[in-house]
Amino acid sequence: MHEAPIFLPLREQHARLRNGSLSAAQLAEAAADNFARRGEHDHAYLTWNGEAAVKAATATDAVLAGGGDSGPMMGIPISIKDIYAVAGLPTYAGASRRLPERWERPGPMISTLMRQLPSVMGKTHTVEFAFGGLGTNAHWGAPRNPWDPREHRAPGGSSAGAGVSLVSGTAALALGTDTAGSVRVPASMTGVAGLKTTAGRWSTQQIVPLSSTLDTPGLLARSVDDLAFAFAALDGELTLQRSSVPATPYLADLTFGVPEAFFWDDCSPGIAEAIQTAIRQLEAAGARIVTLDLPRTDETFALFQQGGLAAVELAAFLHTELPEMIATLDPNVAARVKAADDMPAWEYVRRRGVIESLCASAAASLAGVDALLTPTVAITPPTLASLEPEGAYPKANMHALRNTVVGNFMGLCALTLPVGKDAAGMPVGLQIMAAPWQDARLLAIGQAIENHLGNSLEILGAPPWER
Repeated sequence: MHEAPIFLPLREQHARLRNGSLSAAQLAEAAADNFARRGEHDHAYLTWNGEAAVKAATATDAVLAGGGDSGPMMGIPISIKDIYAVAGLPTYAGASRRLPERWERPGPMISTLMRQLPSVMGKTHTVEFAFGGLGTNAHWGAPRNPWDPREHRAPGGSSAGAGVSLVSGTAALALGTDTAGSVRVPASMTGVAGLKTTAGRWSTQQIVPLSSTLDTPGLLARSVDDLAFAFAALDGELTLQRSSVPATPYLADLTFGVPEAFFWDDCSPGIAEAIQTAIRQLEAAGARIVTLDLPRTDETFALFQQGGLAAVELAAFLHTELPEMIATLDPNVAARVKAADDMPAWEYVRRRGVIESLCASAAASLAGVDALLTPTVAITPPTLASLEPEGAYPKANMHALRNTVVGNFMGLCALTLPVGKDAAGMPVGLQIMAAPWQDARLLAIGQAIENHLGNSLEILGAPPWER
């Protein structure tokens, strides 16, 4: 299956589309074939758009044959989290009912992408209103983590179907969003790479909001190099400036901070060991490793456990824009939205001030290193059955998001890439966090790490069902 053209690196897909050795229709058909094989089992998509995508890809090939070129993403099969407004496709945002038509008018992120004529394979499942880190949904069910052929394990959330779409070969690039880890958690749990951009770098207009303060668009792909290719294709237009990922640095020229505490607490068996092995390999290759504990991480997590900003900002959005949706919320979402009703205005303002202070202190702490290295997710993807007992879901959800939310509350950009498997045989992600607005530099650092450690296929091999 990995011989299918959709599994080629994005740079190679791009080159082959232009030299005529590959067509956009072949890529879209490969995605559709994989959906026919795995779609119902994987449950990655709420809305499958395969037939229309193949037709659009055929038209794209005609443009290419005539010498036209609409941009680097032209003809590339993509999946889009069902929280983005996309023309012609319904938006549910994980809710039980279709959202009003205004949520089908694209914003800057989708408009920029669509001008380049990618093949949109469909819209992937999300936790309802993106409010959860495990990928479950009481209305639509959870996608299946492809790395466990026996038990239904969480795929990570809230971009629940995004990573699954990549591993199953129904997309070559996936769009997600990240408010507390919603790109990095599913990327880590499904063994792919994921980028959380700096908040404010890319517009969130016409992306159904969870937290107007912390929401960030993000990308998932099968490698950091694929992320860098897609980032360069989009960033210049979205930031209205000339933008490119810098040359990949030598590991010997990089200094990485590694915390001693917090991020390593209560890791599932094999996770800390895999991350520590990867860090030792980077050090052996010449990277400088220094101890660096971010200040106020315990305070950050305590604020998150209290609801942070997401609960009250989502409650405000629902009460003003979609009040009819409140009565039918997923119980795991409803409990947190209801809790926000009791928050006084002064407490919301106080929390905004705390987050501004956290961002300033984190940026200062990272000034002496190129990036911070930690485990992305501290727990192995839980089985859905293990989340059923009273209190099990909120505990696992908090644990899954603990390491990633630090990057959101501290205003950092962040990346995850797979570096091994845990004791349960599930993927382990290495989180790389850098100072705000260093997104392009962060991707170059990630490429240096990936070039040394290997990409996801080299490290993890094929998923069990493919062997």
